[in-house]
Formats: sequence, structure tokens, C-alpha cells
Amino acid sequence: MSRLGTPSALVILTVVAAASLVGTLGADSRWVAALGRAIVDDGGIPDGVPYATAPSAGWPNVLGLAQVIFWAFEAGLGDRGLLLIHLAAVAFGLSLLAHSASRAGASEGATALVLAVVAAGALEHVVVVRLELFSLVLFPLLLALLHAEARAPSRRIWLLVPLVALWGNLHGAVLAGLAVAGAYLLLERGRQEPLTALGVLTGSATALLLNPALHRAPEYYVGVLRSEAARRGFGLWEAISLTSPFDVVFLAGAGVLLVFALRARPAVWEAVAITGLAMLTAKAARSGVWLAFGLAVPAARGFHLPGMVRRRIVWTALAVAAAAAAVGLATGPIATGVDDAMLRDTLKRARGTPVLAEPLAAEQLALAGGRVWIANPLDAFSLRHQRIYLDWLQGRRAGDRALALTPRVVLVDAGGPAAERIARDRSFVEVRREDGAALYVRRQPAG
Repeated sequence: MSRLGTPSALVILTVVAAASLVGTLGADSRWVAALGRAIVDDGGIPDGVPYATAPSAGWPNVLGLAQVIFWAFEAGLGDRGLLLIHLAAVAFGLSLLAHSASRAGASEGATALVLAVVAAGALEHVVVVRLELFSLVLFPLLLALLHAEARAPSRRIWLLVPLVALWGNLHGAVLAGLAVAGAYLLLERGRQEPLTALGVLTGSATALLLNPALHRAPEYYVGVLRSEAARRGFGLWEAISLTSPFDVVFLAGAGVLLVFALRARPAVWEAVAITGLAMLTAKAARSGVWLAFGLAVPAARGFHLPGMVRRRIVWTALAVAAAAAAVGLATGPIATGVDDAMLRDTLKRARGTPVLAEPLAAEQLALAGGRVWIANPLDAFSLRHQRIYLDWLQGRRAGDRALALTPRVVLVDAGGPAAERIARDRSFVEVRREDGAALYVRRQPAG
């Protein structure tokens, strides 16, 4: 771990401070806490998604542990609790990368600069709280173990098995981690100790079943990968776009990291892992954070600058980061979702009936104890209902079926595709508009 006062520690502290000022809860966060509450209340994993009325019975819920943890922090400290564990994850994840780079022989200045580039490239993941926060720690932990074993093979490689078992109960990026581990085991360790490599890989793959879904865990992962959102590249499955500021910054940062990583002449297993992560990123932009993590250690090894130049760059980067934190302090946290007044009015008008809402608002309603027709996790529902919901979100005519399945209340992002279409539907009337959200209620029949 980085010592306080070192450039890398200062980078980490600055990143965490900035994230604390502008951090916000994103989609794929509150539904986790809502399911955690259901688990605690019921004393077990519920059958399907209890806050949604679209059929979801039989869904293999793999991430029960993550859901309970989210609910524990949400119940104790509210949204600040989720931000707290997110900040801790960012700090520990970057610290593990710094530790790995240092053990690999990278200088302190090079490590600090690489951390700054990683944080900038993965900016969206640093400031937005999502379920992936567990992987922000566990992916660097996996890399630290693999790099240590590549330098000095030992029995510690068997720690991969409990690591995968824990990770599989917390976040789906365990599949990416297992693939990276497989590259090391097959291409590096397998040449020296084939039986050990095969045993660890088999044990790690089996550990994916050690969760509430047990033998149905593969069904969960298949459902996620074959979901309608994944097929369409919607939401968290969106591909990299040059019109997205986050993606542009990521591409620039990844390019810098790749140049220095290649200078370090990465091992075959590292090169294969980086290539695989790059392919994964091409499929879904959100996977870019794992590519940035994978590039960090070899990039730090390949970075060389004169000491004085390096120190100046480090302190310049820190000054820029501090300025960004000051801006964040002046502007305040980014507000997401609907405000409390709109939330209460929606629940009041729904009178216990399910609400049709866009993803972020739907998660807020679920966490507030309301009912929705469908919400995250979308892969828990049939492909038919996923298609109807996404068609509605995208303002397609086929999505009107969602309105027919909603008895009373619809909550949309004002100005979005769904809002534009429902505004033309004479069976609904707008009753409230506030802070970018519009509330619609079904008209009562005349007489």
C-alpha cells in the first residue's frame, strides 16, 4: 500500500476527495439495496423481484450478499452510506494498483502518474456509485495476486479460489477476472506447474457456483449476457461513443497507458489479458475500467522520466486534481433521479398500484417501498417484457404495450423519448412536472 506523503498516496487522496464532492448514485445502485431489504425482511432470497409486478419468478439471484451489504449501508446512513463504501472501494482499489506497480519495480513518480491517468480515464466509475464498486477492489486484488505469483510462484495462487467465490457473490465482473486469471494460469503457470494451474482454474470455475443460486448460477450469467439491453447496447451496455465526454477521456487515457505498457514488454499472459479486456470494452464501454486496471502495472513499469521532470508533472497533476475538487465543492453533488416531493406524490397517486417509470426513478420508487411494473435488474424478467420496456424507454410504438400494462401512473424523464410519446397519448394526462421529471396519470372514464 502507498505510504502517506508519497506522490501516489496524494493522487489517491485527491481522487477520493474529488469523488466525495461530486459523487452521485447511478442506475444499478438503489435496486440492489431494495432487494437487500427484501432479503433481510424475508430472512432469505425472495422468489424473483418483489417490488415489480412483471413476472420474474424463478430468477436465479446470485448477488444476495452484495444486496444485503448495500441495504445495511443504505438503512444506516442513507445515500451517504452507499457513497461511503464506494469511496472506500476507490481508495483501496487504487492503493492495490499502486502496491502492485511498486512491487513490479515501478518508480514512485511513475506509479503516481499512472494512477492519475487511470482515475481520469475511469472518471465515470470513480464518481458514480454502482454495484460494480465491489469489483473496484477485487479486480485490483486479483491483479496483485497474479503479478506477485508471476514474479515468485507459490501456494498463494490457491487464494484465487476463495477470491472468486467471494467475488461471485458481489458482482458479475468476476467473469472478466476469471478470464484474466485463466490467461495467467494457462499461459504462464501452466508451463511450470500444469497440475497446479489446472487445479486452481478448475477450483475457481467451480467457486462461481458458491452463491445462493448454486448450480443455477450459470443461468444467471447467461441471462445477463443475453439480455435485451445487452443485445441492443442500451444503458450500461452502451458501446464506446466519441460523443460521450467520459468515453473520449477514457480513450485518451487508455492510449497513454497502452503506449507505456508496450514499452515494458508485457508477458504473454499480460498481453492476452489486455487484448481480451480491450475486446470486452469494445462491446460495452463500462468495461473500460477493467482495461485501465489491467494496463496500470505494465504501464508503470514502462514509464521513465528524469526525476525532476517527473516530480513537476506529479505536482502539476495534483494541482489540477485539487482545482477539480474545488470546482466540485462549489457546485455541489450531482443530483440524479426525482426529488422527494415528486417521489411522494407518485406513490400517493399510485395508491399501491405499480408505476411505470424510467430506470433511475423506478429504483427510487422500489427503495421507497413502492411498486413498479418492471425495473432493474432487467435480466430477471422475460425477454418479452424486457423488449416492451426498452421499446417504451426508446419511444417506440411497440412500447405502448407497457402503458396498457400500467393501471394508473407513469413517471418519465421530461423531454425524453418516452415523455414525447406519452404526451401524445390521450389516455394519460400530465399532472406534475418538476426538475426534469413529468408525472402522468391515466384519465378517468367520462361519467
